[in-house]
Amino acid sequence: QVQLVESGGGLVQAGGSLRLSCAASGRTFSSYVMGWFRQAPGKEREFVTAISRTSSTYYVDSVKGRFTISRDNAKNTVYLQMNSLKPEDTAVYYCAAKEYLSIRNMKGESYDYWGQGTQVTVSS
Repeated sequence: QVQLVESGGGLVQAGGSLRLSCAASGRTFSSYVMGWFRQAPGKEREFVTAISRTSSTYYVDSVKGRFTISRDNAKNTVYLQMNSLKPEDTAVYYCAAKEYLSIRNMKGESYDYWGQGTQVTVSS
């Protein structure tokens, strides 16, 4: 069982930056693949990025070069550094966890554990 809590969302102007955090419970965090998803109002949830237990990463093309996922296993925390934010990045951002999953798996239903989400709003 894993519990996830996101934080760090807020309102930022286009071109600005935010750093999201996802704190995980338990002592086996390092064994999980961690992913970030987002959902805008009226739209489907979409995959953003994922990181393996050995810190390999995978990004959707729309955020590649702007977003960086990282993890600190000693702190049981995964981060999403978001730079050069655009209004189309506005969404609720969720972190998710799953053992034995390819970081290229973009299907939300493949993940076992989810956080409550944190709102990111980018103004123009």
